[in-house]
Amino acid sequence: MAKFQLTLFNSLSKKKEVFTPFRQKLVTLYTCGPTVYHHAHIGNLRAYIVSDILKRVLKEDGYSVKHVMNITDVGHLVSDSDEGEDKVEVAARKENKSAKEITRFYTESFKQDLKRLNILLPSRWARATDHIKEQIDLIKKLEKKGLTYRTSDGIYYDTEKFKDYRKLLGVSQTSSEDVRTRLSKNPEKKNPFDFALWKFSPKTKKRLQEWKSLWGMGFPGWHIECSAMALKYLGHPIDIHSGGIDHLTVHHPNEIAQSEGAGYAPFVRFWMHNEHLVLKSGKMSKSKSTGITIEELVKSGYDPMAFRYLCLNTHYRQKIIFSYEALKAASRALEHLRLLSEERRDIKGRGSDERISDFLRALNDDLNTPRALAVLWDAVKSRSLNKSAKRALLSLCERALGFPLTSSVRIPQNVRALARSRETARKNKNWKLSDEIRGQISALGFEVQDTSKGPQIIKKHQKL
Repeated sequence: MAKFQLTLFNSLSKKKEVFTPFRQKLVTLYTCGPTVYHHAHIGNLRAYIVSDILKRVLKEDGYSVKHVMNITDVGHLVSDSDEGEDKVEVAARKENKSAKEITRFYTESFKQDLKRLNILLPSRWARATDHIKEQIDLIKKLEKKGLTYRTSDGIYYDTEKFKDYRKLLGVSQTSSEDVRTRLSKNPEKKNPFDFALWKFSPKTKKRLQEWKSLWGMGFPGWHIECSAMALKYLGHPIDIHSGGIDHLTVHHPNEIAQSEGAGYAPFVRFWMHNEHLVLKSGKMSKSKSTGITIEELVKSGYDPMAFRYLCLNTHYRQKIIFSYEALKAASRALEHLRLLSEERRDIKGRGSDERISDFLRALNDDLNTPRALAVLWDAVKSRSLNKSAKRALLSLCERALGFPLTSSVRIPQNVRALARSRETARKNKNWKLSDEIRGQISALGFEVQDTSKGPQIIKKHQKL
């Protein structure tokens, strides 16, 4: 079978490029992890499904992947302009717990979400509070190079002294609107794009988390942690850095400025950003409690794999507007796909590995999961594909797309038998018998949905 060249859209060059790792067969990958002050919502989780697909495709292509993901448990303030309180400290006071209790609890919640979505865990977790020394050392390097300045509330990076600051942003994204989001009430800030490397502890209120430094008692800024930990565990250049598109205008340009300003250039070769998953009413927010969690979907009767399917049915660089109607449609499609897969695994017939090639070609084309799913649908509906080729494709799908095609919601054999009897009744135009069988299926806790792809059996949802 032909080996395909992986192409990825590089946010740095703003075009698709052929990917080859810097270190032969080893790919280094850094993914921006969660700020652990609340449960992650499904908008957050789309980013980790995307990085998971990337990692799975790299493995299918024969690469080893060294993957690091950070846990932000200090320093992420409520504003990108380095103002307001630390999100973890706000949550700790609200829940009357220590900062460590808050961050440990929500870290475990996040890991449970990854497990439910069948997302491969990183090679290493990197917690910000475990790497204070590395962050201080990196700030010292920047200070020695003359890239920092001191204000009354912290040590800041002087972006005007780093000529390539806007290279990830691009001219079209350094708009007045973007500048306004960075404007600060701090009159000591030289430039709207400047950002905090180290914040001083307030004199009027004792923080729950603070450390000694040569600049005074305080805590690291949000951005410095990713540079310090990525460089420690992955070196430079890092092959791929992934994250949500919301990081494109602030967090990731700051990572580049810190890392390359300290002498580690190039910091990253490929930058990958996934688009938002939003509600019809707008962007989800953990801080404003407007996000839907995986736990809520599970309590509503949905298989988390249906959400994964929903995400993969749209290219990662396209926005998804989430609705329960769309999730219900994804649930039906996934269940029907599983049904076809189970029924036809052992079908004998003519065929080749052509569909496997098409499937891999799609995934290697900038992770084109919608196209890969279309190839899969075509294969499972086929009655001419031979048994070995079908099994190989189904196995490949489970590895590369990350969802098992054996339903986690078991559909009993008697329900499947009733569904087949109902389909026979419908073909014979015996509508009365068909409706009676539908009622029997409903009484057993399942639904039969008639679609253009054929009848689909799904478990009844508690609410939609």
